[in-house]
Amino acid sequence: MIGYLTSNHPLIQAFSPQVFGRSRKETAARKRVINMAPKLSDFFAEGEIVAAKGPLDRPISGLMMDSRRVVPGTLFFALPGRRADGVSFIDEAIQRGAVAIVTAKLPRAMSAKVTFIEVADPRASLARVAQRYYAFPDRDLSVIGVTGTNGKTTVTHLIKHLLNGDQKVGMIGTISYDLGARTVPSYRTTPESLDLFGLLAQMRDAGCRQAVMEVSSHGIDQQRVLGLQFGAAVFTNLTRDHLDYHPTMAAYFEVKTRLFTGATGATPKVAVVNLDDEHGRKLTESIPASIRVVTFGEAAGAQVRAEKIVLGFKSTAFSLVWPQGEMQVESPLVGRYNLSNLLAAIATAWGLGRDPRVFLAKLRAFKGVPGRMERVDEGQPFNVFVDYAHTDDALRNALGMLRAVTPGRVLVVYGCGGNRDRTKRPLMTTAVQELADFAFATADNPRREALDSIFADMRAGVSSPDRIAWIEDRRRAISLALDMAQPGDCLLIAGKGHESYQEFADTVVPFDDRQVVRELIGIKQINQG
Repeated sequence: MIGYLTSNHPLIQAFSPQVFGRSRKETAARKRVINMAPKLSDFFAEGEIVAAKGPLDRPISGLMMDSRRVVPGTLFFALPGRRADGVSFIDEAIQRGAVAIVTAKLPRAMSAKVTFIEVADPRASLARVAQRYYAFPDRDLSVIGVTGTNGKTTVTHLIKHLLNGDQKVGMIGTISYDLGARTVPSYRTTPESLDLFGLLAQMRDAGCRQAVMEVSSHGIDQQRVLGLQFGAAVFTNLTRDHLDYHPTMAAYFEVKTRLFTGATGATPKVAVVNLDDEHGRKLTESIPASIRVVTFGEAAGAQVRAEKIVLGFKSTAFSLVWPQGEMQVESPLVGRYNLSNLLAAIATAWGLGRDPRVFLAKLRAFKGVPGRMERVDEGQPFNVFVDYAHTDDALRNALGMLRAVTPGRVLVVYGCGGNRDRTKRPLMTTAVQELADFAFATADNPRREALDSIFADMRAGVSSPDRIAWIEDRRRAISLALDMAQPGDCLLIAGKGHESYQEFADTVVPFDDRQVVRELIGIKQINQG
C-alpha cells in the first residue's frame, strides 16, 4: 500500500488487541510505543472541530479513508461520495480497529471506546490533517502542478526530463508515480489528499527536491490539493470534457482557475499560462498581482514563444524566443499540439530560474511518453500509432498532424468511454469523419453502460456512413483496420493509450492496444508467409 504503515509495523502492533500471556517487558514496550504515537489533538487547529465526543489526546497509528484498509489505532475519515457515503462504513472501520472517526455529523449511536469528531467539511479536514501528519512535504519540495484538458501527461514528463539533473524530480500522474526511490503504477491522475501527501513525503524522504504532478479538475473540486503549496502552476488548455461531472464549460473553467487564484488554500509562486488558448488568455486576467505570470505560445505577446516553425513527420524545428535570448530548437516530438506541450515545459523551467540554453541540451534524449502518439513498428509497410486521444479536440490534433505528413490514407480506431461525458461522443465522431479516410468505431471502456447506448450517441456525429464501420469487439476492430492498411497509410488507434486493461461493468480484463497490434501483425505476417 502506498503511504501507509504495514500490519507488522511496531506502531500497528502496539495498537493491536492485547494477547493473553504477554510478558511485563512486552507490555511496557507496547505502552512506550503508544505514548510516542501522535495524538489526535496534534492534527486539528483551533476552530476546525465543530463538536467532539471522546478524548482528543488519544494516540493514533495513522489516517485512513478506506474502511477496508483500517488497521488498529487508525483515525478514519467518513467522506461523502457520489456512489457511497463513508458514514455507512463507520461500523466496519471500528470493527477493524479504528479509534477515532471524523464525520460531517455526529451519529446518534457512538461507541464509548472511540472518539468521534464532527467537522464542517470532512474532505477539507482530511487534506489539512494529512498535510500535518506527513509534516508538510510540500514545504521541502518545489511542487509543480500541471492542469488543463489535454497535454498534462506529456508536459509533466517533459518538465521532469528537463529539470532532472543534479537533483531528483518526483512525478505523480496518469501513467505512474515516480517516488524517487521507486516507481509504482498510477491508479488515479490526482490521488486523494491522504495519498497525495503520503506520496510527496516519500519523495522528500528519497531525496527529491522537486515534484511535478498532474492536477485534474476532479482533484481540485474534491479538495485533494487543498492547502498544497505549488512552486509553479501550469495551464495547458481547456476543451470540452468531463461535462458528466461539471454542469457547464464555464463551471469546468472556474474549477481550473482555483489552482491559480488561491481558492485551493495557497497561491502558486509562478503561474505558467498558454496564451494561444482563449481560456488561457482569460485566466491571466484572474491571477492575483502577487503571482509572477509566465506566458507561452505562438502568440506575439507570449514571453516564451516559438517562431519560424517547421513541422515534420519525425521532428519539429523552431526558433525559441524568451526575454533573455533566442535559440534554434529541434524537438523529437511531432505535431503542433506537442509544440505547445514543449513550450509549456520550457516556460515552466525558465520560470523556475533555469536557463533554456542549458536544459534544452537534454531534449534530444527525451524518449516520449508511453501511449502518447507511440509508434508501433513490427516491420509493417505502414505506420501505426497508439494515442490517448479521447476528446474531439485531441482527435483533431492527432489526426490533423498525421494527415499533414501521411502520403496515403489515414485510418482510425476509436471509441467512447461508458458512464462518462455523453456530449462529446458525437463530436468525436464528427472529428474522425472530417479528418480520417476511414474509421472503425468500437468499444473503449464501456464500464456499466451498454455499448448500444454509447454507439447511439456516437452515430449522431456521422456525416459519411460509408466511411465508418461499427465493430463491438476492440481486438477485431484493430485487426480489420490492420487488414485495410496499405503501404503509405497511417493507422491511429485512439482512446486508451498507455492503459493495459479494458473495463466492462464490474470486470476488468487485460487489454493493451500496443500489445494487441504487435500480436495481430505477427499473426498476419505468419499467415502471409
